[in-house]
Amino acid sequence: MTVAPPTLVTIDDVRRAASVLRGVAVHTPLLASEPLSELCGVPVWLKPEMLQRGGAFKFRGGYTYLAQLGAEARSRGVVTASSGNHGQAVALAARMFGVKATIVMPTTAPRAKRDGAERLGARCFYVGTTTAERIAVAEELRVTEGLTYVPPFDDPTIIAAQGTVGLEIAEALPTVRTVLVQVGGGGLSSGVATAIKALVPTARVIGVEPEGSPKLTRAREAGAPVTIAANPQGLADGLLAVRIGTLNFAHLAAALDDVVTVPDAALPAAMRLLLDRHKLVAEPSGAIAVAALMTGRVTADGDTVCVLSGGNIEWDGLQELLGDQ
Repeated sequence: MTVAPPTLVTIDDVRRAASVLRGVAVHTPLLASEPLSELCGVPVWLKPEMLQRGGAFKFRGGYTYLAQLGAEARSRGVVTASSGNHGQAVALAARMFGVKATIVMPTTAPRAKRDGAERLGARCFYVGTTTAERIAVAEELRVTEGLTYVPPFDDPTIIAAQGTVGLEIAEALPTVRTVLVQVGGGGLSSGVATAIKALVPTARVIGVEPEGSPKLTRAREAGAPVTIAANPQGLADGLLAVRIGTLNFAHLAAALDDVVTVPDAALPAAMRLLLDRHKLVAEPSGAIAVAALMTGRVTADGDTVCVLSGGNIEWDGLQELLGDQ
């Protein structure tokens, strides 16, 4: 039996998500980076999603998803599984809509992400260290309590909402030539790639993932999503998914030009540059696109944008990572 190809999110879907987010989400600016421009010999810009509500791009998806739920679904409450930032985003959006939120996070979730979700009123469970463990608990809660599951990345509404990051880049910088974007489960990268290619077809979109979790690299080699090691390790905790989303891979196969991996050792220097020179606090996942430029994993070509996906890291974490830098 022939399986029909998935229906891909369009730029019109992204624009509809942008209309939902207008006046609610922060329209983050593009900031010129003098040190990175000097290093690369071309203009380099930063898209600082740590300035987004909830401290990361994830708010765009969480809010948009809850906005399209019916009243009955909202009344039952929502649940999600998250490494941290998506959980905070869902907790924040749920509070804004007056909805009860349940978040299942790993026991290793950074304190800033745990505290953030709890502070926003979510009921939180901390389960195991793997994606499969927290998804299993979230699914059990969904069934037993009748909750609505809010997917973190493998969903058209989420992809369109995260694609508003790319829409804003293209509108602010129509001369963009290269966009570097993080790859976790694929929600941000697939949305950004879709928007950029629709509006600036000549621009390159390059995914950046940690060496410890090369799920997109392996998927591109295999021609389909594959599951990597059950419990990947690394500093970029927000990017340690074990498998790229199925729908996300279809978008990335259509719109992403390349993917590179970056070692953990390169992340603290990128975080330090953002802190010292730009006064921006980036978590390791948020700084990885900058690290790709600093290490030469990507050669900038013309106007280049690095997406900074989030900044949810606590003071102790900054001291631990940057104390010897």
